[in-house]
Amino acid sequence: MNLAAINIEKIMDLVVLWLTTYSMKIITAVLIFIIGKWVAQKLTRLFINLLEKNKVDITLTRFLENIVYYTLLVGVLIAAAGQLGINTASFIAIVGAAGLAIGLALKDSLSNFSSGVMLILFRPFRVGDYVPAGGVSGKVMRIDLFNTTLNTPDNQRVIVPNANITNGVITNVTANDTRRVDLTIGIGYGDDIALAKRVLDRIVKADDRVLETPAPTIAVSALADSSVNFVVRPWVKTDDYWNVYFDLTEKIKLTFDKEGIRIPFPQQDVHLFLEKSEPST
Repeated sequence: MNLAAINIEKIMDLVVLWLTTYSMKIITAVLIFIIGKWVAQKLTRLFINLLEKNKVDITLTRFLENIVYYTLLVGVLIAAAGQLGINTASFIAIVGAAGLAIGLALKDSLSNFSSGVMLILFRPFRVGDYVPAGGVSGKVMRIDLFNTTLNTPDNQRVIVPNANITNGVITNVTANDTRRVDLTIGIGYGDDIALAKRVLDRIVKADDRVLETPAPTIAVSALADSSVNFVVRPWVKTDDYWNVYFDLTEKIKLTFDKEGIRIPFPQQDVHLFLEKSEPST
């Protein structure tokens, strides 16, 4: 018997011994993984069904589905590794250290992610709302976990990091069905205030888009440097806001011109004084 044959025989003996000793552990570990994976899938499905019944946003639902499933799967892998005799405490420590390092490296992204979860959970705005947020104003097109996509009024698509939105004041312009149009109209000090008020009231009431309740407000608000200022505040449906705003502004100017009511504008008077030169001697 040569040396090569002896080595092969020793290796085969070691393999048989290892299989004899660890076969049950291997089988048990495989069963733990297979059954654990099946249980993880079932538990994840039950969790997602619960979220869907409560009408949780689809973006958050899909994200939580992955988080829950892979968290359970990691637990199954640790249990299977422990059955094989692997030191799971060291394994968990390594995973924890790696997670900490990744978290520090991606802290800005994680900040955007946590902000995205808050936006989806608390819903300060929804897709289709018009919001000024993160220094940009526009219609919300999409809310993702890391950023929000807006379309500006001039049709530019802007992607805003979610952290920029949640770190500031969020104004939802279209959240309510009605809005108040705020106009400030000035007339000259020599004009008839009562006439101007009647004209403004007539213009506002003539617009069918202006709501009767709440009633429009038309009142003198300030005695400014060069004008007597009125506030004109009718209530309209949110969708009609800008059309009413522009139309009323134009109608007020045209009607004031017809009624002889002057709208002051900034002007400056320049006075020139001519000095006489002294006669020469």
